[in-house]
Amino acid sequence: MVTAAKRILLVDDSALIRAAAADALDTAGFDVTVRAAFDELLANSIDGFDLILMDVHMPELYGDDVAFTLRGERGVKTPIYLFSSVDEAELASLAADAGIDGYIHKSVGLDELVTRVRAILDR
Repeated sequence: MVTAAKRILLVDDSALIRAAAADALDTAGFDVTVRAAFDELLANSIDGFDLILMDVHMPELYGDDVAFTLRGERGVKTPIYLFSSVDEAELASLAADAGIDGYIHKSVGLDELVTRVRAILDR
């Protein structure tokens, strides 16, 4: 029996980050959908994703605020992780305040990103 690839939604305003992270995750066997802005995220269905990764500093909104809205007002149960280069202590605080599942610091590199995503989805 073949199992479907886990679906990841990646939201980041940096084309370089989107391309590199999506390529690494895709190569690892994940089905990755990218969005460049939160209005794209909020205008489209997020049903069916196994994980949402979102940047914090975006031009129009902050990722932790959007995550808080998704979790609190929209009742999204999908694991949500901030994916950012913000200071790690601040990132941990933002994730906790938003009531989401956690964060992955961008400095970990692409191999570690894949490792952490696998660990999250294997829970």
